[in-house]
Order: sequence, then C-alpha cells, then structure tokens
Amino acid sequence: MSKVITRFAPSPTGYLHIGSARTALFNWLYSRHVGGTFLLRIEDTDRARSTEAAVQAIFNGLKWLGIDWDGEPIMQFARMNRHAEVAHELVKRGQAYLCYVAPAELEEMRKNLPQGANLSPLLRQRAEQDAKNPPAGQKPAVRIKAPSVQNSEMVIQDLVQGEVKVPYTQLDDMVMLRSDGTPTYMLSVVVDDHDMGITHIIRGDDHLTNAFRQRMIYDAMGWDVPSFSHIPLIHGPDGAKLSKRHGALGVEAYRDMGYLPEAMRNYLLRLGWGHGDTDIISTEDAIRIFELSDIGRSPSRMDFAKLAHVNAHYIKQCSDDHLIGLLMPFLEKELGEKPDEVGLQRLKHGLHDLKERAKDAPTLVDFAKASLFYLRKRPLPLDEKAAQMLDPSARALLGEVKQTLTGLHEFKHDKIEHALKELSAKKDLKIGKVLMPLRAAITGTTNSPSIVHVAEILGKDETLGRLSDVA
Repeated sequence: MSKVITRFAPSPTGYLHIGSARTALFNWLYSRHVGGTFLLRIEDTDRARSTEAAVQAIFNGLKWLGIDWDGEPIMQFARMNRHAEVAHELVKRGQAYLCYVAPAELEEMRKNLPQGANLSPLLRQRAEQDAKNPPAGQKPAVRIKAPSVQNSEMVIQDLVQGEVKVPYTQLDDMVMLRSDGTPTYMLSVVVDDHDMGITHIIRGDDHLTNAFRQRMIYDAMGWDVPSFSHIPLIHGPDGAKLSKRHGALGVEAYRDMGYLPEAMRNYLLRLGWGHGDTDIISTEDAIRIFELSDIGRSPSRMDFAKLAHVNAHYIKQCSDDHLIGLLMPFLEKELGEKPDEVGLQRLKHGLHDLKERAKDAPTLVDFAKASLFYLRKRPLPLDEKAAQMLDPSARALLGEVKQTLTGLHEFKHDKIEHALKELSAKKDLKIGKVLMPLRAAITGTTNSPSIVHVAEILGKDETLGRLSDVA
C-alpha cells in the first residue's frame, strides 16, 4: 500500500469548532499510527466569510491541542487557477460542458419538471443548442456530466459507514465552475485532495452525500479515489445536534475554561471511538492503537461530567511546576494581581493535597479558586457558608483555638491536630466542631484539604494572624 496521507481541511469562517477538532485529531492519530503524513489545508475560497483571524484561530487551536501537521499549510484560494484548469480539461475530454442557463431560467426549468425527474438531460440538450450559437454577453458555467447509467448504483466502501449506495439517477450535472470563473467547493476539494496525494479522507458524515458527487470528478479525470471514512457527528447531551447551548464552542474557549490539552485530546478521542472500556488513554497509547475500524456508526454525545473527570485525572498527573505555570493566568484573574512569592511557595507545598481533591475542582478555573486561600492577603474574604459558620459562639471558640496554637513550639500538622483534639475533649466537643470553624477562619471557605496540613503550610504567624482577624 502507498504511504498514507490524511488531511484536515477547515474553512476559516470562525473558531475551530469542537467537532472539527475531533476530525483533525482522528486524521492526525491515524496518520501517526501508520507512519503516514498529516497535512493541513485552509479552505478559504469563501472570500466574504474567510478571515485572517479565523485562520489564526485554527492554527492556535491545533497547536494548543498538540496536533502538529507536516509541511506548510495549503491555502485553497491560491489554487483557484488549478481548479479551473481541471474543469476546462473535462470539457475538452467531453466529460463536462458549458452551461449558459441563467439562474432565474434554471429555477423555472426546475419548477416545470415532473416530480422526481432529473434536470440534467434538459440542461445537456440546451447546452448543445447554445454551443452552436452562444448567448451574447453571457458567460457560461461548467457542469460535469453525471454518469448515465440506468438501473444501477454508485457504491462507496466507507471504512466507518460500510457499503453505501446511491442510484446514478440521483446524481445530476453539478456545477464545477461558476459563470464568474470561480470553482465550486466540490471541484476544489477533489483537485486539492488529488494533487496533495490524499489517500484517506476522514471527515464528518454530513459530507457523506458529497462523496458521491466528488467521486464523479475522480472518475471523469481517471484519478484514484481515496478511501472514505465518514464519522458520525457529535450531539448534545439531549441527543440533538450539537449547538452553542450544548458547548459547541471553539477549542480556545475550552482552554479558557481551564481544560488541559491532553485531557481534550483524550476526551475527543473517546467521542465516537472505542477500544475497551477505559476512559483514560494517553496520546502515546492512542497513536499506538488507533484504528479507523474502531470508530462507531452512532452519533456520540457531549458529556461535560466525563470531560471534567478526564481533566481532573490529567491535573493530578501534572508536575507541580507545570501545574503552577498553567494556573498562573487564572490565579492572576481571580486575585486581580500577580501572586507574591510567599503565597506561591505556600501553594507549591499544598499542591499535593489539592491535587488529591481534583475531582472537586476539575478545571484550572476551579482549581485556581480552590487554591486562593494560600495566596490571599489578610484579612481573608469569607464566602457565604464560611461567614454563616462563624457565628459569635464559633468566633469565641476560635479565640481559645488561637490560645492553644500560640503555645505550640513545633507548628507541625500532627502537633496541631493533637493540641486541637485535647481542646475539643476539654470542651466536650467533637473534633469537627473545632476544625470546621478553624477551616472557615484560615481559608475563608468550608471546603479545603486537611486543615491541620493547611495550617502547617501557612505557618504559625499567618495562621494566628488569620484567627485574630475573625476571633
């Protein structure tokens, strides 16, 4: 078999959609799995909607996801002359023809057609007449001649969908070159895929019907037809087509929401592709085991709970230095300033316990918020639950807690815990009745890692100072 070459070919009319990112990932994984080549083509022929900002968003989104491409990106608009050249070559071969029928007249012809009839025979008949006497001042479009095969079907062996058939009678003489000389999407895609040597086209199944129309151009030119794999689309949790309300956002939005690129790669991989029951698959393992035959035929559903679970796993896997680097922009946003070095050192000492609780703070945004008590300056703001907990009796108790901790010569978590247990026994209280107000006072929240570990990390002076602020 010749070397596998796949491609990702987005239109730069907006952000890199999450579904498009999955398509890019599948192409990239398959090419890397078989030692092939993965190319990037920007389909920017829609000049009214294509923007440089959208092109950059595609580049940035792919780079953030860790999806690298081989060679330089190919810009489709720059190849328009080549696309037109193929259309005119097909006219010379008798596989296409010039069509002078104006849009308004074309619509009228469609209205007068019997139901289910194909317009192509009438267009060809008209083209033969116009060839003898071309309408003055009117530029023709170029239409391909659909195969005239009765009682037969075009068959595509799709590696995901299986054998798919369309009756030849349903294929019309589609326009390849508009009357203004611009190529259509159908023509441009086929010419580019052929010239780029694409062997495997892996894309959403909303393109499945396009495959039959594009196949006409391959056959007319005598070109090898690539292998097709049409992936079912991603749906929302309710089973409806994925939309913005479901999370059909650009991948950069997921980055800004605090998801890690390795988590997104892992999660997108499992949306429609399966290899056993495991949810966690590293990129290295994915490259090793990825096969097109493992892509399912049913639409997958976006599941933010599962995405959060996967993201929490990768947060726990981060080294401390790397995680703090990832957290910095989120910490700065929450604090309104850069964290100081003292706070960062406290955070670094407390990361292990925070990571163990990542399921409760599964994004970098959540994790940053859960880390703020190490970084904030006194007096600490109290969240609503902490403020409710610190009623007058709790504040009075914290005065005694402060006295107890002041007497400690060694401010270590085990010594702190022992002293507080003695205090709770003396006051005939369960230890939780002491630890919970302590947590509220020195973290400003009611949810944190082991509060005696937190107190040790904060240090004696800071802990006593925070107790003084509320007691």
